[in-house]
Parts: sequence; structure tokens; C-alpha cells
Amino acid sequence: MKPVLALVGRPNVGKSTLFNRLTRTRDAIVADYAGLTRDRHYGNGHQGKVEFIVVDTGGFEPDAADGVVREMGKQTRQAVAEADVVLFIVDARNGLSAQDHDIATFLRRLGKTCVLVANKAEGMTDGTRLAEFFELGLGEVHPISASHGQGLRSLLDQVLAPYAIAQEEAGTDEDKDASAIKLAVAGRPNVGKSTLINTWLGEERLVAFDQPGTTRDAIMVPFERHGQRFELIDTAGLRRRGKVFEAIEKFSVVKTLQAIESANVVLLLIDATQGVTDQDAHIAGYILESGRAVVVAINKWDAVDEYQRELVKRSVETRLPFLKFASLHLISARKRQGLGPLWASIAQAHKAANCKMSTPVLTRLLLEAVQFQSPKRAGMYRPKLRYAHQGGMNPPVIVVHGNSLEHVTDAYKRFLEARFRKEFNLVGTPLRIEMKTSHNPYADKDKS
Repeated sequence: MKPVLALVGRPNVGKSTLFNRLTRTRDAIVADYAGLTRDRHYGNGHQGKVEFIVVDTGGFEPDAADGVVREMGKQTRQAVAEADVVLFIVDARNGLSAQDHDIATFLRRLGKTCVLVANKAEGMTDGTRLAEFFELGLGEVHPISASHGQGLRSLLDQVLAPYAIAQEEAGTDEDKDASAIKLAVAGRPNVGKSTLINTWLGEERLVAFDQPGTTRDAIMVPFERHGQRFELIDTAGLRRRGKVFEAIEKFSVVKTLQAIESANVVLLLIDATQGVTDQDAHIAGYILESGRAVVVAINKWDAVDEYQRELVKRSVETRLPFLKFASLHLISARKRQGLGPLWASIAQAHKAANCKMSTPVLTRLLLEAVQFQSPKRAGMYRPKLRYAHQGGMNPPVIVVHGNSLEHVTDAYKRFLEARFRKEFNLVGTPLRIEMKTSHNPYADKDKS
């Protein structure tokens, strides 16, 4: 088993910077802004042959009474409960604070293995400046610089030493995650993305608060259902470009777009109380351009009456006609309504996106389609479609070979797409058809 290291501390001490350094990624958003991280953020790291899981948390206030800060505190408490080792991060340059004392008191009471880490200690050769941290009662202080990578090797060697021998004997779980399906939940702010994932998991894994923009990062959560492994990705809500003002929100948008591109299936969540907006259509268009398999779900279905339901269904037909290939579900994440069939559509979309199509079957379908309806003549030329083969998966790509194929119209491509979809049951995935024209090798030679 990989040891779990939880990064805990007050806001803006460099926890996310350390997370990125340990995982050797840029998965956590980093900015000179207190309270940026809110949810638990998991990542994998290794020191030599020893692998570990690191958990980034939001700024911790043990005595927070209400609001988003209280919800963030719940996330940190859960991360500490899951952890094998807690890395308590303090700011070596700003020194001790009353909040550091509160966190230290909380950690001492739990009795967890806790390592005190003084970040931002670059250039501090005088150890007396770190002496004040001993009054926290957590033992030795480990000075590091997360942004420069100083002191991390010795810190990890000490923390991971008890787990090195155990991993060598048991081996690693690296091959187990290969079959996991990456499922990204995308949509506008406050449509219930975090609530849906929390309902699936059966715990308050993500901060769900009645405030648009609560989720700022793309949070990945491992999940298993009926033997199938998933990686659930909660994304930040996407607003119109003109509505994005904060630099942090711009980072969140980038993270969301990256999460959509890296996912196998994207669940597009729509708010039934607001209907399908232009921004929903924009997000759907980006998912389609990325080539991701997609399932559409209308959340908060229990909160609207019959008249609004009819309006929402019509708005889906008029504003999202390019997603006719995707399954549509009417759900309530809070009341756990309609979630069973949703999983079936997600599995179907993933299967369709990775469908293997044989060349003989594709060619037969192509020739049957041409026999049923030939492409239109363009001037002196009539396109001749000869054979087809598969050119890729996720999304499926069908390459058609022939002559004068540059004159094939979009309408005829849609006609071919419909026949291919019906034969291979390609529900929930985009299908791309590429035309490759054969050229006469003697066309450019002089006649002599």
C-alpha cells in the first residue's frame, strides 16, 4: 500500500506549491492569494522506488463557525483522518501565528504521525530563526523551500523510510489504474457538480456550497462501481469570457478545459431551473471539439414544475442539436433520483468511444450507402468512394479513400455518419469522417 501524506496548514504557506513539487506536476493552482485551494486534491509521487499519495488541502481554521471556511475545514479533517503522515506546513519567513497554535493543538490531540515543515526557508542559514516553532510541541523542524526544491529529499527520506521495505515486498499498484475511466463533470457554476460527486461517493468529499464558483480547481477522486474503476473529476464552473474577472478564476477555466481534454467521458450537467443557456451550448461545443464522449444530464429536475420541464426539453432540442448522439438524463443529485441509468449511459459512451471497426465491414457499409444514395456531382466531377478503414479511437475516426472526395458535401458526410452510427451503435461519442483523395501520379508530368 502507498503511504498517504496530507499537507495541512493555514492559508498561503505554500501547500499547493509543495504538492506540485512532490507530484512533479502543475495539477494544483498556485497563486499569491490566500484561500485558493478549497477541496482535497490527490496526487501520486515517488522518491526513488518508494511511491506515495499526497493530499493537498485548503487553509485550515479548526474553529471556523460557518460558511465556506467551515466546509473547507471538513475537507481538511477528512484528509487528516485518511493520512498515514501529516505534514504540518508553517511559514518560516512570517513566523508563528495564533492559527498555527490552533492547528498544532488539533493535530496533537489526534495522535497522528505529524512532521513539522517550515516552508519558504531558502537562504536561512541561521537556525535560530526557526527556534520559535519548537513551542508548537511537534518535535524537530524541517526547513524546506517548496518553490526551489531545497530540503525535500532529506524530508522525504525520513518520512518514507518506514514504508520503503513494505513496498518492496508488496510491489506497487501501478498497473491497476490503467483500466480506470476518467469521468469529468462539467457545466456552469452552481449546477450541482460537487453535490453529484458527493452523492455518488456517499460522503462530503467535495465542498458543496450555495455559492457560484465554490470549486476552483479540477479535483480528481478515485471511485469503484461494480468492479469498474473510475477517476471522477470535479471541475470549476465555466462562465462567459466577459464574466471572468479574477485571475484565479481564469486559472480555474484553464484547469477545467484541461480536465475535459484528458477525460474519457464528460458528463455535461445542466440546471433545470435555468434551462439550456448560451454558455451551456458553448461548453457542449468545446466538449465536441475535444472529441470526448459525452452524456447530458439535467440536474435539479425535482425543483421545476411540468411547464418548466417542457421548456427545458425543448431548449435541449433547439440549442444542443449537435449533441443528438448523446444520451439525455433527468436527475436530482440531492435526492439521488435517476442516477442508476446515468451510469449505464456513461459505460455505453466509453465503450462507443473505444469501438473497434473492421475494414471489411466499414467498406461494405460505405458501398451500400453509395448504392443507396450517390454523392452529388460537382461540375465535371462526381466523388467516387472506394473503401474505408478506422483511423483512430476516442473519438472514433473513419477514413474514406477515393477520387475527387474534396467535393463531398457536409450533408453527405452526415448521411454516412448516420449509417455508421447505426451499424456500430455509437451512442454518446462524436464520430469523425476524414476524406482522402487518391491523386494521379502522372498528372504533373509532361506529355511527350
